[in-house]
Amino acid sequence: MHTEGTHGEDMYFKETDTLLFVGDSITDAGRDRTDSASLGSGYVNEIARTLHERTNGGPGPAVVNRGISGNRVYDLEARWSTDVIAHRPTTVTVKIGINDTWRRYDSGLASPIDEFEACLDGLLAGTTRELSARLVVITPFLLPVTTEQEGWFEDLTPRTEAVLRAAKANGARLVRADLAMRDARERYEAAELARDGVHPSPVGHRIIADAWLAAVGSAATPVPRG
Repeated sequence: MHTEGTHGEDMYFKETDTLLFVGDSITDAGRDRTDSASLGSGYVNEIARTLHERTNGGPGPAVVNRGISGNRVYDLEARWSTDVIAHRPTTVTVKIGINDTWRRYDSGLASPIDEFEACLDGLLAGTTRELSARLVVITPFLLPVTTEQEGWFEDLTPRTEAVLRAAKANGARLVRADLAMRDARERYEAAELARDGVHPSPVGHRIIADAWLAAVGSAATPVPRG
């Protein structure tokens, strides 16, 4: 399992911690917007379930999903105050970037790499200043299922590098979903991991969840109560 870019000591979570996940449809995963506790059916739910299973009967940390399908980094910026800061999370996980690439090819909507990076860097830096929250960044990924999608890497590769730079600059723990999904191609066809090359299958979501759990180290073993 790839966990490149991780650094520092393992994270430990208490029952009073709040783990907030924010991003696009991959994070959203069909969550019920009318239910603030809904985690969707994707990697966020898998992480929450695994953390709960490892608490030996305790509730574990609170988990909040604020992914919204279709979001680009600028959409995150517009709702950051209400969907991230207002929850006062102790750990913030961000997964963004694939729509910034996708919209270039299906809608001609540009997201210049330098502007994308500056926006993401600003969100991470601001969160650390306002909350002193621990940061986790998940890289975007693509598993091409069409010839056209092969060409998206012209945009996605430098965008992923921008994500890596922003994460490093802000001391974020890094989850290399791109490498984890690439490695999974040794066992699965691309469409088995993400039917359209972008949106993960249940197997794909579990791979992302496992990559997150591996990257944060001992996060799955909360500090004992008492």
